[in-house]
Amino acid sequence: MAKDEPDIKKLYYSIGEVSEITDLKQYVLRYWETEFSELRPRKNRAGNRTYRQSDIDTVLRIKDLLYNQKYTIEGARQRLRLEGGASPESGPAPNEEKYRNILKSVKRELHDILEILSK
Repeated sequence: MAKDEPDIKKLYYSIGEVSEITDLKQYVLRYWETEFSELRPRKNRAGNRTYRQSDIDTVLRIKDLLYNQKYTIEGARQRLRLEGGASPESGPAPNEEKYRNILKSVKRELHDILEILSK
């Protein structure tokens, strides 16, 4: 990208674009998907990975843990879980359960209001 061009934010990035942004090879990104449950980019109808900004942030966090802080893959996996990115094996994040309960409460209240209004 030339210096004069504005930094354009996109909703979705291809694996090639993410590879350039993060300075990682595409096969490394694909491998990390198998090792880190927090990294699950969606796939489009053609089966191509579509990364969001949050996925790129996760990739950069993993890269920092592995390359700069010298964590092992298992150590980086545990660190990500501690930071709040719960994996399916570890169950929901603490806040997730809290918000789920709040939503259930709101749903019950709305149902009660609907019953009152329909009388």
